[in-house]
Amino acid sequence: MSVDRVAVVTGSASGIGLALTRRLLGAGWRVHGLDRQAWPDEESIAYRHHRIDLTQTAGIDRLAEALPAHVQVFVHCAGVMRSGGAFDSQRDDTELLWRLHGAAPLAIIGLLAERLRPLEGRIVLVSSRAVLGRAQRAAYAATKAAQIGMARSLAAEWIGQGIIVNVVAPGAVDTPMLSDPERGAPPQVSLPLGRLIRPEEVVSAIEFFLSPHSSAITGQTLYVCGGASLGGMAL
Repeated sequence: MSVDRVAVVTGSASGIGLALTRRLLGAGWRVHGLDRQAWPDEESIAYRHHRIDLTQTAGIDRLAEALPAHVQVFVHCAGVMRSGGAFDSQRDDTELLWRLHGAAPLAIIGLLAERLRPLEGRIVLVSSRAVLGRAQRAAYAATKAAQIGMARSLAAEWIGQGIIVNVVAPGAVDTPMLSDPERGAPPQVSLPLGRLIRPEEVVSAIEFFLSPHSSAITGQTLYVCGGASLGGMAL
């Protein structure tokens, strides 16, 4: 496959972002990964790792020169969980969620828009089933819901202009974020499916939105949640 296909993936060093990056590299893509963590795999000519804190504006501004002139795909996988009562959350945690889930992807999309447009670019934001509501998740759900509003607004603005924007919203995924002690109490998993979602299953949904088969779909959200979005589920 052509090595000219270029993707930019945030959160590329862990969880869903790592699984997606590996899948794309295996399919012959060149990938620019953005993550504050180190790249865990061997170096590759097809992969360039940008060690960056996406909550800091200065770091994002420097990407304008660091990223390639032609990009076909941007996928925002980077995310963190912070839980707690609606008015118990620390202000710093809430601001972190807004910066990483809202401001960062919007800023990166702003940098990439003109690079994506000539190549019929695709944008996928990885949100969460939590947007439908969950106790102890007010700030997290609000910032993840903002991604859906962002995607729909961009899709409406760019309809017919060469950029397609969609969202994948997973339920509880078996990734390091699920066991991160900073996120709060460990989750009580009660997906109807009876198990956690695998990162590779979320990646397959993302791949669909990157493929020619989804060229008539924009501004939509696909839930990969083991049935949790049907209502009354904990995750």
